[in-house]
Amino acid sequence: MSPRLEDRPRNVARTVPAQRSHGSCAPTKSEQRTARIMGAWFLATFVFSIPALYFYDPVLNNPNYILGHGADTRVALGAVCEILSAISGIATAVVIFPIAKRVSESIALGYVASRILESTVVVMGLISLMSVVALRQDLSATDSANGSLVNVGQSLVSFHDQTFLLAPQFCAGPGNGILLGYLMWRSGLVPRPMAMFGLIGGPLALVGGVGVLFGRWEDPSTALFLFTAAEIVWEFSLSVYLLARGFRPSPVLTGQPVVSGRPA
Repeated sequence: MSPRLEDRPRNVARTVPAQRSHGSCAPTKSEQRTARIMGAWFLATFVFSIPALYFYDPVLNNPNYILGHGADTRVALGAVCEILSAISGIATAVVIFPIAKRVSESIALGYVASRILESTVVVMGLISLMSVVALRQDLSATDSANGSLVNVGQSLVSFHDQTFLLAPQFCAGPGNGILLGYLMWRSGLVPRPMAMFGLIGGPLALVGGVGVLFGRWEDPSTALFLFTAAEIVWEFSLSVYLLARGFRPSPVLTGQPVVSGRPA
């Protein structure tokens, strides 16, 4: 007959494994694959967003684009680039979420939300430019162009310009800088001095955007670039580091425990 529960020895060791918060674990192959996928998505945001500005140049800098013979194919290529950039931005947050939530689920979820918001603002901007293209094509078909439509086209371009300010300064800055910077700094998945660029660059990017809203400097301008430089360095260095090195040993990983810098 089995002894009663209260009669059992009280010094029996617990079978629940100890928490790993006091030691680091080397990343598993799956976690390293996650790191490199995240790095690739981050790099893709640069690869796709920078050419978009070149492709958009005719509609952004020609006030009479809506009345003339527009470079519609070129603008459409810019829209495709921005769509791919928006998808890449969301992917960076979705890929890292299962690991980042081990640091703080609420902050990790906030990072996902910030990336979705940023991508939404980007898509709103490209829709405004494609509306200019659509209006120009309709006018070409009906031959009913008039000067008042120039104001319509410029209003749509101005709308894009505002989204181009809001997305990087007020969405990417707090999201990639403050939230992701904190997650990477707290977890130690990347070198902490690198993560500090995000923690510093995020607030600076936000200040730069506020300065534009209150007319302290223009967009673009040297002042705005200086306020955004640390954030750019953070995002680009993070993408290169993750692609080249992957994650560092960290308490939030699930691999083999590390003792004195080497796996146990």
